[in-house]
Amino acid sequence: MTAENSLRRLDDDDYPAYTMGRAAEMLGTTPAFLRALGEARLITPLRSEGGHRRYSRYQLKIAARARELVDQGTPVEAACRIVILEDQLEEARRINEEHRAAVEPRRTADA
Repeated sequence: MTAENSLRRLDDDDYPAYTMGRAAEMLGTTPAFLRALGEARLITPLRSEGGHRRYSRYQLKIAARARELVDQGTPVEAACRIVILEDQLEEARRINEEHRAAVEPRRTADA
């Protein structure tokens, strides 16, 4: 791996850079909480060659939102469902905006 490839990975939100212990520490939670999110299928960490769970920044953002909901008293399973729905809504809005941006130039040209 070249130095350039290594530097590119630093900016990649999907690169599984964090061990379970480090991820739990960053979120202020426990490895058991991260395992529970995996069991609920909210996040699926990649495995290192040695079989250890590795988390990406994107997964940590998702886990942080779930933790926020759990800290407010929401059961883990419900928190996971809420986070999934929020993520789907954000994606739908993004797609909608892209569609609008693509259609708008055509409307202007037709006018």
